[in-house]
Amino acid sequence: MSSDRPIFVVGCPRSGTTMLQLMLHAHPRIALPPETRFLLAAYQKRAEFGDLTDPDRRRELGRFIVESAQFEDLGLGSEQTVEAVVAGPPTIGSAFGIVFRMYSQRFGKPRWGDKRPLYLRHLPTILRLFPDAQIINIMRDGRDCVASLKETPWKPSEFDTLIDYWTKSADASLLAARRYPRDVYFQVRYEDLVADPEPGLRRMCEFLEEDYDPAMSTPNKLASVAVPEYKTWHTLTHKAPTTERIQSWRTRLSEEELRRCEETFGDRLALFGYEPSVPVPRSTRMRSGARLIARHRLGPARQAARNLFRPAEPAEPPVAALLTKGQLRSR
Repeated sequence: MSSDRPIFVVGCPRSGTTMLQLMLHAHPRIALPPETRFLLAAYQKRAEFGDLTDPDRRRELGRFIVESAQFEDLGLGSEQTVEAVVAGPPTIGSAFGIVFRMYSQRFGKPRWGDKRPLYLRHLPTILRLFPDAQIINIMRDGRDCVASLKETPWKPSEFDTLIDYWTKSADASLLAARRYPRDVYFQVRYEDLVADPEPGLRRMCEFLEEDYDPAMSTPNKLASVAVPEYKTWHTLTHKAPTTERIQSWRTRLSEEELRRCEETFGDRLALFGYEPSVPVPRSTRMRSGARLIARHRLGPARQAARNLFRPAEPAEPPVAALLTKGQLRSR
């Protein structure tokens, strides 16, 4: 039986998420849209939309989605989208899934999902909205991510913020690898994917329960379709996968920037198979490891303890999408 589980691509910004989106979009059964901005924003406002069993409330949610930044990149009609949300199941996850499904229907493909780097740090929310989702996380050398982020037109002003992007993404990746089953979470390295795409894509297809298609190894052929022209920072997606940006940090970061990166990253680089330019002192490795262990092992317990002293909150209406076989079984 063919899978219809939603697919979400995540990672640190500038880690290759758009390339991976195109590789998956090249599959004859999968369509992933350009990056959207409505899911997390609407989820955070979900109480304001009220009871979604009311069609008027679903209409308001649909309006919020079609008026969000970058919705036009999907190539969907606004009124058609709003009416589809109104006609769909009364959960916020269903509204999001309907939009992604409409995008996949543009290409005549049955499987849908979304791509956004920030989802990596919000995986519990993604899996609450889509309980049978499959997550694909692309990992890249943090120094190359920072070097690439430094050159984007939308970069923050503080260099330490760029470092923080990768640090938090690395910690979220380590936690996800511990937390989620093998049929839910899959991790691939950018460097492996560009050096020899087929082996990694074949493993990815096994994870997705799909047959590998050779078109996935030439994602650049779809860049003009799935990457909006104004996103000039994605120009490399119009070329075949290349190793030319591997370890480009050696020429794109100053000595001071490199030092600040590696001091903050600690032993995280080595945990993902990247060799630091300067060996990390044993004391630093031990402190970093202790922090990671405490965060991963003690964090849930601390949150549970805090919850004991919070007043009970009213039960929230269901949020999970009701669009796929697995989601419907979980009702």
